[in-house]
Amino acid sequence: MNTESPDDRPAPRAAGMQGAAALAVMLAGLAMLGPFSVDTYLPAFPNIEHSLGASALEVQQSLTAYMLSFSVMILVHGALSDAFGRRNIVLGSLVLFALATLGCASSHSIHYLWVFRVLQGISGGAGAVVGRAVIRDLYRDAHAARLLSLVTMIFSIAPAMAPILGGWIVKLLGWRAIFLFLFAYTCLLLCYCYRRLPETLAPENRQPFNPRFLMRSYGQVFRSPLFHLKSGTVALNFGGMFLYVAAAPVFITGHLGLGPDQFGWQFVPQVAGIFFGALFVNRLAGRISISRQAMTGFGFLIGAAAFNVGYHAFFPPALPWSVAPLFFYTFGMSMVAPGATLLVLDLFPDIRGIVSSCQSFVVTLLGAVIAGLFAPLLSHSALWLAFGQLAQTLLALLLWSVARAHRRQLTRNEIALQIDKQI
Repeated sequence: MNTESPDDRPAPRAAGMQGAAALAVMLAGLAMLGPFSVDTYLPAFPNIEHSLGASALEVQQSLTAYMLSFSVMILVHGALSDAFGRRNIVLGSLVLFALATLGCASSHSIHYLWVFRVLQGISGGAGAVVGRAVIRDLYRDAHAARLLSLVTMIFSIAPAMAPILGGWIVKLLGWRAIFLFLFAYTCLLLCYCYRRLPETLAPENRQPFNPRFLMRSYGQVFRSPLFHLKSGTVALNFGGMFLYVAAAPVFITGHLGLGPDQFGWQFVPQVAGIFFGALFVNRLAGRISISRQAMTGFGFLIGAAAFNVGYHAFFPPALPWSVAPLFFYTFGMSMVAPGATLLVLDLFPDIRGIVSSCQSFVVTLLGAVIAGLFAPLLSHSALWLAFGQLAQTLLALLLWSVARAHRRQLTRNEIALQIDKQI
């Protein structure tokens, strides 16, 4: 079991490999399917209620249905890519996602919408999972961190653009046009990946796809305390941000009194924080340790969440004070996530696709719980939303600190064992 490799040289490139920037654009485009699937239709919730004769809770559950199926299937994407290659899984998932998106656009009842949202969730996570494995197939340590942060910078455009775009589409063309837009985007992405996405996992390096091997591999990952501690760190910090994403229809229109075409007031600060945090990490890669980078990020996370609680404890929700802390929160999140993610992937180098799936499962499952339970429970109060965010990042810091202590203990045990052998 590894954590950080001393080798900082790029791995050999796969045949037909594009430059790092071109690869980052492609992988970011694949990762954008997730936020486009979630954020673009949030402004359309009232329109979907009226059009399909559904309740607000039933429309909210269309998001939960997507997140739950996304989190379950995401466990399988990595294993499939380890067995059948990265490229094949990406292309197949894009075809299924496109068909499911057409189904969403043509749904005539909320129940049909749930079904097609489940199909979107089944296929929507492959690009993000396989993309991380592709990066680790090709690059090591600082090079991988730089590319991962570059992907994050490009990807961060989607959560800012998606709700704004969705608001204008629903205002001008109706909610079904949002899914037609997603269909067109998916078709363009499929054509681009078919022509330019390289295969980065050679056939001789692939793993068998059989129940015994998968159960052993998943068991190995999920029995690892370090996996749970480090992936939990990433998931909880993300959860603090996603709480506001899931609660956005209430937070924006209810607490701040804005319209469906004004979701940018929340999402632009959030995504600007992600972008500039990733840019900062890109410049820092290789210059400071992952631990120091993460602790700096936690300073931003906890400071922003604490300010958010303090403001709403004494003042009513108002612009810009209710949204400004989100910039600093996501800035800190972008500082913690890349290093923690690489450490998770390096725990089991031979099954990185499966590890990437397991990590994404943890993050997305928490997102589904937040969307289905905590966001409806806390969204009635801006103060309770702020408390929810602070609680998650404090728990994330606790997990990170325990992970570091656990790793130091493992290192001491390994050194003691080597000394005993020499004696």
